Amino acid sequence: MIPFPNISPEIFTIHLGGLTLSLRWYALAYLAGLLIGWRVVAAMMRRDALWGDHAPMRADRVDDLLTWVILGVILGGRLGFVLFYEPGFYLSNPAEIIKVWQGGMSFHGGFAGVIVATWAFCRANGIPALRLADALAVAAPIGLFFGRIANFINAELWGRPTDLPWGVIFPGEAAQTCPGVLGPCARHPSQLYEAGLEGLLLGLVLLALVRAGGLRRPGLAFGVFLAGYGLARMFVELFRVADAQFITPDNPLGHVIGGPVVGLTMGQLLSLPMVLIGLFFIWRARSRPAAAAA
Repeated sequence: MIPFPNISPEIFTIHLGGLTLSLRWYALAYLAGLLIGWRVVAAMMRRDALWGDHAPMRADRVDDLLTWVILGVILGGRLGFVLFYEPGFYLSNPAEIIKVWQGGMSFHGGFAGVIVATWAFCRANGIPALRLADALAVAAPIGLFFGRIANFINAELWGRPTDLPWGVIFPGEAAQTCPGVLGPCARHPSQLYEAGLEGLLLGLVLLALVRAGGLRRPGLAFGVFLAGYGLARMFVELFRVADAQFITPDNPLGHVIGGPVVGLTMGQLLSLPMVLIGLFFIWRARSRPAAAAA
């Protein structure tokens, strides 16, 4: 077993009179993912050769796109969490919806928000949406990697109990409540599994795809991202503890479809359409001719 590292979720805290301001690793992860992704997309827009003919937009327009993406991430991520995970609570307490600083964001909701924001940006500026989606897909694993590392530092979204040597003893009463386990309870570091699969591995696959001329086939990188993230998330859900509201004595694994032993968690249910849609875009891109070099 590995003891949880002594890392505070807060990088630093400032007390100004009666006001307390803190910078948390989770907020820094969002900022780092967005800013590095912004620079990656801008760099891609400066290299026409990557796209075969020409980049879908000018590099200086990526600054405007960043604002739309940030709004999509925040609004979509929050509304996704409200609708997918705790609709009953927020229906009874609507004022709590705006309290984003208290936590509660959904990747699937944030992803949907970015899709809507990007589509609206493309419609407003006459930009081919699918080609821009390819660029954003290449940059997305960066934010996913940082976000999952921040989940680990926050000691949240941990996995099921395990006796494997890399099991982590997460702090907190909830993490240490393991039926049938005497003494410290080690759990799968599922956040690190996701950082490695959704962030590092998927990012390397997409980078290799770009280097192999994949951006010359509109929709290919987007499809690989959708299918890759969906498969990685569905796999890690086998080791990750479901959200508390889905777990009951008769349904200890938190399945929302199927039985208590064999079924799908909410994360798997939301990821399955991503895999199917991703495979469609991959097939569609591969069945059409690549853009010719200018």
